Amino acid sequence: MNIFLDVLLVALVVYFVFAIRRTLKMSKASVALIEKYENDKLNPKLIDEIFAAISDDVLLSRILKRHNATRRDIQRLHAKLMKWGDFRKYNRYVPITSFFNVHTLEYLLEHKNDDAKSLTEHMMNHFHF
Repeated sequence: MNIFLDVLLVALVVYFVFAIRRTLKMSKASVALIEKYENDKLNPKLIDEIFAAISDDVLLSRILKRHNATRRDIQRLHAKLMKWGDFRKYNRYVPITSFFNVHTLEYLLEHKNDDAKSLTEHMMNHFHF
């Protein structure tokens, strides 16, 4: 019984370390894009970089595949979020940060046909704006 608990503890610690590492990596990528495009928010390269970053992540790429999301979907959602959420609070910027979180990306892709205001309000509530 003790061996089982030891193995379980080690497995939980390993899972925790990898989850924290992934979260920090996504946060770092998000903040880097926010800073890089702070004065050039409508640059089309931003959409390419967002799509590439979320396609490279294990969890976010699953969400993209599940919803058959394309670069065009990300571009349309980004435009909707820019309409009502074009402001920054610390290291959060709704039109970028929303794509780097599992729950918010899932919500955006499920409700991609909703109006811009309701999508932005939901994202702002999620990030405590």
